[in-house]
Amino acid sequence: MSSFHRPLIMGVLNVTPDSFSDGGQFNSVDSALDHARLLIMGGVNIIDVGGESTRPGAAQVSAEVEQQRVLPVIEAIVAELATTGNSSVQISIDTMNASTAAAAVAVGAKIINDVSGGLADANMLAVAASTGATLVISHWRGFSDTMDSLADYQNVAVEVTAELHQRVAAAEAAGVARAQIVIDPGLGFAKDMKQNWQLVARLDELEKLGLPILVGASRKRFIAAALDAQLETSEDGQIGNERRDLATAVLTALLIQRKLWAVRVHNVIATSDAIAMVEALHSAGEK
Repeated sequence: MSSFHRPLIMGVLNVTPDSFSDGGQFNSVDSALDHARLLIMGGVNIIDVGGESTRPGAAQVSAEVEQQRVLPVIEAIVAELATTGNSSVQISIDTMNASTAAAAVAVGAKIINDVSGGLADANMLAVAASTGATLVISHWRGFSDTMDSLADYQNVAVEVTAELHQRVAAAEAAGVARAQIVIDPGLGFAKDMKQNWQLVARLDELEKLGLPILVGASRKRFIAAALDAQLETSEDGQIGNERRDLATAVLTALLIQRKLWAVRVHNVIATSDAIAMVEALHSAGEK
């Protein structure tokens, strides 16, 4: 039997006008549903629907606006999955608002992906507890307009793990079952270029918490900076999504040796191909 652990693939579906790499592309129900179909064809396991950009400097939107964006899309995807008899794909809601999380679960989402780890909205943990939805707790120190000023660490992997441990404890105290919880190191959130890479290199620290791990590195600026050193000191860069997706797939192939629960990506096909290569190599080595 192969010891290879295949992570789930969480595909990004941003229904926003201002997300950093795909803002405005899928902000109608029809275009979002078309993209969801492509994700499913590519082998996605989870579709992560988000209605608020969390890129650095992004403005917050109200829960009402967020819900107007995401709920019709989730309903359309759920209906599509029911029509096609596809029970293997789950819907995740990418939100920091408890009311949005509750509304999304009510229309079919099974996972709450809160990049703030329950810090942005005090009611989020109670929603996760009452609904029984899987809760992704990410490391977070502040909203997009301030997070770059909060990247102060002596040992980023140790400190991120300690802060996640506190959030997990808070979730359990609020009634969230440990079996519901997934942790995320929060790459790109209150971390500079080097700290992101230091954290990626030391995921073994997070493993000490004994919880499933989701990693979301896709298309992020620290990946582009590894391809173009000029990005470390400048906002300008010519690293487009195609190169970022290839680099993300390579990084995924390296990281899945850590037995991740899931990887959150924009390009599902490239990720699925990278995982297939690693799986083939593992299988050949065990025969």
